Amino acid sequence: MSPDSARAEVSTETRTNLVGLSRAALGEAFAALGEKPFRAKQVWHWIYHRGARDFAAMTDLSKDLRAKLENHFVVARPTVAREQTSTDRTRKWLVQFDDGQKAETVFIPEDDRGAVCVSSQVGCTLTCRFCHTGTQRLVRNLTPAEIVGQFMLARDSYGEWPTPTDERRMLSNIVMMGMGEPLYNFDNVATALKIIMANDGIAVGKRRITLSTSGVVPEIRRCGAELGVNLAISLHAPDDDTRSVIMPINKKYPLKELMQACRDYPGASNARRITFEYVMLKGLNDTPAHARALIKLVKDIPCKFNLIPFNPWPGTPYECSDAATIDSFAQTLWDAGFTAPIRTPRGRDILAACGQLKTDSERLSAKESRERAAAEAEAAKVMWAEKESSV
Repeated sequence: MSPDSARAEVSTETRTNLVGLSRAALGEAFAALGEKPFRAKQVWHWIYHRGARDFAAMTDLSKDLRAKLENHFVVARPTVAREQTSTDRTRKWLVQFDDGQKAETVFIPEDDRGAVCVSSQVGCTLTCRFCHTGTQRLVRNLTPAEIVGQFMLARDSYGEWPTPTDERRMLSNIVMMGMGEPLYNFDNVATALKIIMANDGIAVGKRRITLSTSGVVPEIRRCGAELGVNLAISLHAPDDDTRSVIMPINKKYPLKELMQACRDYPGASNARRITFEYVMLKGLNDTPAHARALIKLVKDIPCKFNLIPFNPWPGTPYECSDAATIDSFAQTLWDAGFTAPIRTPRGRDILAACGQLKTDSERLSAKESRERAAAEAEAAKVMWAEKESSV
């Protein structure tokens, strides 16, 4: 029976998984067994630098200690239910957790390196209308072990253990842009990213990590203060009316509040610019007037744009803007002094491109998703036309 057709079984494991424990929590677990702090440091090195999957591999520990650890702990990754590789070398994993729930993780390669796109939730808290994940109800937050484990299994797939130097890494960057809203799972995401950033382990620096949010304003400030990673904002519209239709979170945190949080983000500068992600939706957010409004909106924010051709998925009512429209939109931003590359879609043939991730957990019906999104998209077009005609 294949992993996809097999009925997932809930784990009955009672031992503590050391993967995902903060450094302090790992030390406390060892202290409770009467072990000295340096033992915890040794095990941390084996797990996160060497990629050990069990205690038997930890050969600088005595056999008695390894047996003791085996009785109390495990070193566990999520499992891979399915792995797919696109014609453009993008690789996607359907990751299964102990309770049978699933999420998706994607590696997006460049010529000599690339980024692992990591999920933070099963399903999503939000209901962004153009996003395939947004048609899937939230099931639960992922734990630190499940978040870190996604990057670790990607390294397993590419054989990148022990931790290579920056010059030799294929899996060089992390983007928290997978399934879910990471800032609605901040504590678990923060624990996971601090483990990933630790220099004596996985050692991906904060400048190589980008967290993408749809605009959870209070947690944006916390993210900057506690993590200091690069910030990306899923923006997708320059006005509250349009954005509230395609991204309902805008009703709670409107653009004025979101832009102020971006201006206040610690570390934002011309050297470390905030990225505004902008998916191009035909007739909805892609006119010259939208581009001009966007320029006005981000005034005084050190930023760049990432223009994303809309990636279709089954049942979507949206269409991608045509190439000439996207080029013109980008040129308007460039002429105003902003970097505005057009993202090359990757992994479309395996539904691994931006906005296409989705598992089979708690789906909305295709008809429900299509009808709701189509009605709201039409309403947004009408509102923008009325606004433009009144100017």
